[in-house]
Amino acid sequence: MDHGDCSETLHELYHFLDGELTDEKRVAIQEHLEACPPCFEAFDFEAEIKQYIAQKCRDRVPESLRSRIADAIDHVDPGG
Repeated sequence: MDHGDCSETLHELYHFLDGELTDEKRVAIQEHLEACPPCFEAFDFEAEIKQYIAQKCRDRVPESLRSRIADAIDHVDPGG
């Protein structure tokens, strides 16, 4: 990946954040981010949003609901 190819870097940014790239692509994007302040700002922003969502979207299921679901699963007829 050329260091001047911002569109490719931004296109792959979510895959980079999710750790879904090959080592070669990951290194190329990391090098681009280190050399390109606008792309690094986009990366930083997306990383912060991803972290915020991960923290705020953790479901807290009441214990009573967990018990009801477990009881329902225990009483399911596997034969249909």
